[in-house]
Amino acid sequence: MTGINARIHFLAGLLSQQQLWLATAESCTGGLIGHLLTNEPGSSKWYLGGVVAYSNALKAGLLKVDQYMLSESGAVSSECVLSMARGVSVLTGADVSLAVSGIAGPAGGSPEKPVGTVFLSWHVSGQYWWEKQLFQGDREEIKMRSAERALVVLSDYLDQGQLQINF
Repeated sequence: MTGINARIHFLAGLLSQQQLWLATAESCTGGLIGHLLTNEPGSSKWYLGGVVAYSNALKAGLLKVDQYMLSESGAVSSECVLSMARGVSVLTGADVSLAVSGIAGPAGGSPEKPVGTVFLSWHVSGQYWWEKQLFQGDREEIKMRSAERALVVLSDYLDQGQLQINF
């Protein structure tokens, strides 16, 4: 079992044991997190599903991310991923959610938000957290690192009750 598969198996056990339902809201990962989660046998017992909201219109319409906030802070921001995590939780009724939005490249970066800038957010039973990462690599590597980070932080929190995140 590869590292990420072992981590997902561990996460699946924690969600099942704690009787929690997970939902995801993804932008730059394009559904990769949902794909990885549903590779785990029995995922329908703890994974409700996810929303791939790549456009700002879908973020605003489906996940209820505030359009003014999107125009002021941008889709790659802590405000956006916190709203995405809230939105997917409300939409699905999930106990636990995670959200990710970033710039996977190779274009689209800026001096303030270079390629590899990714914001992640987690929601567990009414509490929300976020972090910013700057991942290196090509588009595929940035997407995978984003997905792995989202899942590692969530499984660590459910296991230990504390977050190890970077602001």
